[in-house]
Amino acid sequence: MKQLIPVLAAGVLILTGAAAADNVPASEAPASGLVWTPRDGDVIRFDVLRQGKPFGSHVVRFEVAPDGTLEAHTNVKLRAGLGPIQLYSYDLQATERWQDGRLVELDGQVNSDGKKGSVTARADGDVLEVDGTAFDGEVPDTIIPASHWNIAETQTDTLLSSENGQLIDVSVKPLGRETLNVAGTAVETNKFLLDSDIDVTLWYDDAGRWLKLSFTARGQDIDYVLAEAY
Repeated sequence: MKQLIPVLAAGVLILTGAAAADNVPASEAPASGLVWTPRDGDVIRFDVLRQGKPFGSHVVRFEVAPDGTLEAHTNVKLRAGLGPIQLYSYDLQATERWQDGRLVELDGQVNSDGKKGSVTARADGDVLEVDGTAFDGEVPDTIIPASHWNIAETQTDTLLSSENGQLIDVSVKPLGRETLNVAGTAVETNKFLLDSDIDVTLWYDDAGRWLKLSFTARGQDIDYVLAEAY
């Protein structure tokens, strides 16, 4: 699977919180004016469904240091099988570190059904030095990881894979407004299509919080269902 799936891939009114507005992790504020600032201890927890049945989980946990440095820790686990026989597994762990609104570090490791990948990226001046199994080189420090929680990814044409450092070309199309049922509550959302090797549909609320993701791969529908409000 390409990473525009689980982080699959790779994500806002301004909210107050432990992170200052200057640390909003976006190269530019989205055209809609939406900017969400994660607070220390925030958790985004999705149940992942395949054809409507349990497939795994996708969790993003946030830590904010006293100086405003933001860390986003992503953990994705997907499993498919036939009875007790496991036919597919996917595990991703990634950490993003943001300072003053810029990505300064990225570490990621993936094991996709036995195929492993990794990436490290470190800020050096106004670039990131990327060392990944799919790309090795410099990228602008304004690049957005393909981790989907940051709505700024809907305002760019290139994402950085948290699996292997791949530079992912995307074309983003706003799809208007849609009302979702989120943890039993009707929520107005902004819907976007990320067109790449695999088309991914994303929903964010009017505070810029990531609420849903859907795509089709190998003829099967994959849906992210938010397990709890945050």
